[in-house]
Amino acid sequence: MIAVVVSRADSASVHIGERLLELEDWEERTDDSRSDADGGGTYYRHADFELREFDAMHLELANVAEAFSADPEFVAFVSRHSGDTGPLLTAHFTGNFGPAEYGGETGRFARACPNAQKAVVEAFDRHAPDAYGVGVECTHHGPTDAGAPAMFVELGSDEAEWDDPAGARAVARSVLALSGVAADRERQLVGFGGGHYAPRFERIVRETDWAVGHIGAEWPLDAMGAPEHNREVIRRAFEASAAEYAVVDGDHPELVSVVEELGYRVVTETWVRETEGVSLDRLASLEADLSSVDEGLRLGARVDDVADGAHVVVSLPDDLLAEAAGIDLDAALAAVHDRAVAYETREGGTKATGRAALPREDDYDAVVDALAAVLREKYDRVSHQQTAVVATREAFDAAAAKSLGVPEGPAFGKLSAGKTVEIDDRTVTPGDVNSEETVVFRI
Repeated sequence: MIAVVVSRADSASVHIGERLLELEDWEERTDDSRSDADGGGTYYRHADFELREFDAMHLELANVAEAFSADPEFVAFVSRHSGDTGPLLTAHFTGNFGPAEYGGETGRFARACPNAQKAVVEAFDRHAPDAYGVGVECTHHGPTDAGAPAMFVELGSDEAEWDDPAGARAVARSVLALSGVAADRERQLVGFGGGHYAPRFERIVRETDWAVGHIGAEWPLDAMGAPEHNREVIRRAFEASAAEYAVVDGDHPELVSVVEELGYRVVTETWVRETEGVSLDRLASLEADLSSVDEGLRLGARVDDVADGAHVVVSLPDDLLAEAAGIDLDAALAAVHDRAVAYETREGGTKATGRAALPREDDYDAVVDALAAVLREKYDRVSHQQTAVVATREAFDAAAAKSLGVPEGPAFGKLSAGKTVEIDDRTVTPGDVNSEETVVFRI
């Protein structure tokens, strides 16, 4: 069951609640065990939703889940958002990295529901009116114990939006889109650093198969104080996010050190993107056998073609790779990527180098053949032999040209471009000054 909390002290919350009741057929029920102010009296059921109204502001509602008729999968606080951001639909989790200035307890967090937040952001994108932005926020106020995983689903950012039927309807439709959605998914992480509206973590939510739990932006971290003295706060943020990984936005070496000492792993946004759709056990095996994603490891097109640990590690032919990259950088990278389980790179992942994991040993020959094909754009003849790729071409021979009295300069350029020149009433053709150049690339 999904618990929907409406606060009568929040006009936007009331407005969203009204739109929710309009959009679907709800069964009206009565709970005489609680006062009307505390969610009792009349409440509403529809499918896997239960909607209850409370007199207090949301951030003052401790353990609100106990007011509902069953244990919720998660709680959705429909609420207003206040700020200078213009029309905005946003979602965030609750808790306090530092002092509890706005509800809850200092240094504690309500359990997040990262998968539900990911789903509501996707729904926002579908339902938001044209004038509205969509975003996520950092963790910045209470309550710190909702009695179940919880998130705020908000309409912002001023009176005009709080009273806007289109905006309230968009939030209501986005909440209803959460039917059947679980609170968690296999891949979720904690965010640290960055601004209040967390663009890096919003990208992760939108563009990867990861979800993000609690976010300690720069200002909540400043309010928290030195990480070394707040190890338990940091640990609670991971536990309340059901996460083992963190992405840190910005330079926070002390924080990184504490996170790692607590047994969690700090990864980059690149690492998160590279893990898209890939077993984390498989990635761990590849990183152990090669290098880490943060050091340049990239996953190839064949990553799903072998069982965990069943790959073969080979050394790539770096001289051949360098020559192919100089001819066609994209084709050289594709020659490795399309045939590898994973491979090491440099220069921001644009150039393959070092070692690769292949499905089978004989796939190495397929990589070499693909690189040799790139060389044919430059060389007249390319052959893949047992221990080398041999490339041959007709090339302009400057020494031969000089021996025929051709002066350096424009005449050299014409001959090297395949054009005939006249020197002292003599005709010199490209064939007169070309020699065969052979290059051997060991494999």
